[in-house]
Amino acid sequence: MQRFKNKFILVTGGTNGMGYATAEQFIKEGGNAIITGRSIETVHRALEQLGKNSYGFVSNTANMMDILLLQEKVKQYTPHIDVLFVNAGYAKFSSVEIADESHFDELFNMIVKGTFFTVQQILPLMSNGSSIVLNTSVVNEMGMLNFSVYSAAKAAVKSFIKTFTTEFTEKGIRVNGVSPGYIKTNGFNNTGLNPKQIEDVIKNVIPTIPLKRFGAPSEIAHAVLFLASDEASYIHGTELIVDGAFSVFK
Repeated sequence: MQRFKNKFILVTGGTNGMGYATAEQFIKEGGNAIITGRSIETVHRALEQLGKNSYGFVSNTANMMDILLLQEKVKQYTPHIDVLFVNAGYAKFSSVEIADESHFDELFNMIVKGTFFTVQQILPLMSNGSSIVLNTSVVNEMGMLNFSVYSAAKAAVKSFIKTFTTEFTEKGIRVNGVSPGYIKTNGFNNTGLNPKQIEDVIKNVIPTIPLKRFGAPSEIAHAVLFLASDEASYIHGTELIVDGAFSVFK
């Protein structure tokens, strides 16, 4: 299937996990993928693995200076972006009692501020028929222990799906979101948990997921590309939940 032949996708946080899987599948379907990552090493490694029709550069979605350079860097490869997947980010958890300002600012700068201004900066490169997909999370409507700041940040991204839809409809740009549950990525590496704690969390979480497993990054990639494809041409302003029914039974 060549749904994206000769088209360009920009994937923020595309060096691993859901972002990498999305770039990989986009290329398999005839497209070109531009990825961003926070270090030159991870970007180069991902590009070597992705191979032909992959491009990338270092950009930190929590750094406003990096975001303001996005247009200029993307234009080195293409004057037009057909699909924007705003994916960059990770989770950190803290109880209300011990959360500090740096914890709050880190998550909101990366997830909320980063998402908003990434869209703002790439919007001039998009035209009628283009598509934006935001990566939110099923926790945006759930009350989970130690998730207060992270859940609030992801809820803001969910709000952007609605407001961006309202603003970009006249431009012919569709906006949707993918809302993952527990996905098999390296996302736990940034939480501050040690390997044993991560193992315990996974062991305790799996029984709470009706499908009894974590999702694969490729399963998120297929959801993102569906939303970005012509097959979803009448889907606009929607959040697609991909969580193995975790949020339904919680």
